[in-house]
Amino acid sequence: MEKDLSYFTIEASTPREALERMRRQYGAEAKILTHKTVRRGGLAGLFTREAVEITGYVPRTEAKGRKEDLEEVKKKILADARREQSLQLILKEIQALKQDLGRPRPEAAGTPAGLSRLEDLLRGNEFTPAFIAEMLARIRREFSLEDLDNFPLLQSTVLEWIGSRLQIHPPLDPARKGVKAFVLVGPTGVGKTTTIAKLAAIYSVAPKGAAPRQVKIVTIDNYRIGALKQIETYAEIMRVPVACVESAVEFKKYLALCGESDFILVDTIGRSPRDLAKLGEMREVLDAAGSYSEIHLAVSATTKASDVEDILKTFEPFRYRAVILTKLDETLRLGNILSVLSSMGKPVSYIADGQSVPQDIERASVLRLLMNLEGFQCPRERLEKKFGRREKIADALWS
Repeated sequence: MEKDLSYFTIEASTPREALERMRRQYGAEAKILTHKTVRRGGLAGLFTREAVEITGYVPRTEAKGRKEDLEEVKKKILADARREQSLQLILKEIQALKQDLGRPRPEAAGTPAGLSRLEDLLRGNEFTPAFIAEMLARIRREFSLEDLDNFPLLQSTVLEWIGSRLQIHPPLDPARKGVKAFVLVGPTGVGKTTTIAKLAAIYSVAPKGAAPRQVKIVTIDNYRIGALKQIETYAEIMRVPVACVESAVEFKKYLALCGESDFILVDTIGRSPRDLAKLGEMREVLDAAGSYSEIHLAVSATTKASDVEDILKTFEPFRYRAVILTKLDETLRLGNILSVLSSMGKPVSYIADGQSVPQDIERASVLRLLMNLEGFQCPRERLEKKFGRREKIADALWS
């Protein structure tokens, strides 16, 4: 009897649809053996749909008449299987792509190894992204493809390019006509008072054969606790007179009482770049010196690039001539500072790298700034020939 039967399987969305398809394909003689609910489609088990599957049998005499219908069902089952396989393949590709995106990006295809190393070196020194992009673009313009793999050549050339973009302001000249007061402004905590003390100690000693300089210190920082005491202690050790003024009128009177040979160093109140009102008040006091003063801005080398740019812009109303970099001993990275100074065209006058008075200060030099960059290898003689030697101000006085 079993040999005279033909078995079939039908799948549909609902039991009613399954029965209708069974009757349509196999006729009234078809009988149901099993009935169950299954899930089909989706992606990796997600977004599946519920379906009904029935199995049954029909006498072969009926099945023969429906051979074409069975072939259609077979084709449909095979198509569904292929579609399921395609979905699984797509899922695997998506998972592989996701894993690739999570991995560290490999070196771009075709990027010369020397150029990649140089980019890493600039980033390691914390140069700004804009500065790095500019350097790399210039290298691609001016170097051959063969030279782009020559890392020693690239890094020594870029080091010279960096040096060529730095501006150096000449040191103070107390004997210069028209300048009577040197004023140091800047944010809180950048070492203005210590820097003033270093300069006072240096310039109170006259060079050989020259008349002694009458160096004096004026502070308008009488608000910070201990500020006046600190500068008075330095002044007492150096035997330099110190005075405190609180207003433009007092400052103007003080300057009028000073002789023509006097050189006055002015220590100011440390102010936040955001405290515009207080900065305005301090500027009113300093304006009393008029054209007889030269103003420099103290900036800590530990300041991040975005803050350096804000500081330089905020203190623009003071019309400062140059920047004094302080606290170079507290950082191993100078790219942040050099990037901003280069892009904004601000010269550097002095470099301070410690608390010792007066030893830890020197005239700014391109060589000194380049020597603070990490990882660059370039013969010092070559840099000295191009940019000159560094000079410690107090060497001749305290050696």
